[in-house]
Amino acid sequence: MANSAADARSNRKAVQATNDDASASKLSCVKKGYMKDDYVHLFVKRPVRRSPIINRYFARYAALRKLLYEFLDCDINGDGKSNKKQILSLGAGFDTTFFQLQDEGKAPYLYVELDFKEVTSKKTSLIESSNQLRARVGESASISTEKGEVLGDHYKLIPVDLRDIEKLDDLISLANIDPSLPTFIIAECVLIYLDPDSSRAIVGWASRTFSTAIFFLYEQIHPDDAFGQQMIRNLESRGCALLGIYDTPTLHAKERLFLDQGWQRAVAWDMLKVYSTFIEAQERRRIERLELFDEFEEWYMMQEHYCVVCAINDASGIFEKFGFPNEEHVTGSSPSATTIRG
Repeated sequence: MANSAADARSNRKAVQATNDDASASKLSCVKKGYMKDDYVHLFVKRPVRRSPIINRYFARYAALRKLLYEFLDCDINGDGKSNKKQILSLGAGFDTTFFQLQDEGKAPYLYVELDFKEVTSKKTSLIESSNQLRARVGESASISTEKGEVLGDHYKLIPVDLRDIEKLDDLISLANIDPSLPTFIIAECVLIYLDPDSSRAIVGWASRTFSTAIFFLYEQIHPDDAFGQQMIRNLESRGCALLGIYDTPTLHAKERLFLDQGWQRAVAWDMLKVYSTFIEAQERRRIERLELFDEFEEWYMMQEHYCVVCAINDASGIFEKFGFPNEEHVTGSSPSATTIRG
């Protein structure tokens, strides 16, 4: 658990409020044509028009979506049959990915979202009051606003404090999660707000629990330069201290976080590299035409201070070429940490 000093710098309610900011930013992107999302407006009380530099939140969305599609399209048995997969979203907030995947015909066998009860209760209430959302979770789903819980056949929304590892073990049964199935784990700007011991415990728990899995981590890096220090001050002024950033301040440190906790492979790219190398050129050209943009220097610095980590456990041998292309993935198979081609 986070200690009292850490809690003093990081207000739980303030961190949860970043969920509302993220939803508003997504809606701004949708309205400008960066991406399609027929559900995010249901989670935003007061729509706002973001600046073009914030609208390029699209880069984060596109990176996750490309890796997620690669995972969902992966043929487990080589025959296209019995292709069950799971998605586990940590600190899911008001994310709408499950509903979008339903519309696209790509929803996995099981989609589980976890967050603090204060957040899941609000999301549960919104799901219950919306015919559009209720239809997607299934009419037979059990919805409890009191518990902040939705239990459907293929969608679960469950309240939990991620720092309580015993509770994470318990929810495997509650959510009917099958640890043997290929699992895609999402943590976007979640672990960085926790104390380092809690982050390591969560990453280790995930590695021990899921032998065939992808862990997608998106969060901040480089706290020590001028831009990084300003970024931290801005967040701390809102009560949102990045409690874990000095424990994993670099791309290499992010990779070590996973390898030291038992993940077989891990690679971290900053978002500038993700945008210029991983996202398709056609998509980049499309979004660059959407609105006037002249904040390139600030945007480059911002992208260099956020990263994606893709960590892999591959007991089934189905993720040999998964992830960032033509990149040397660091592996934790030996103390000397050899590398293999992804």
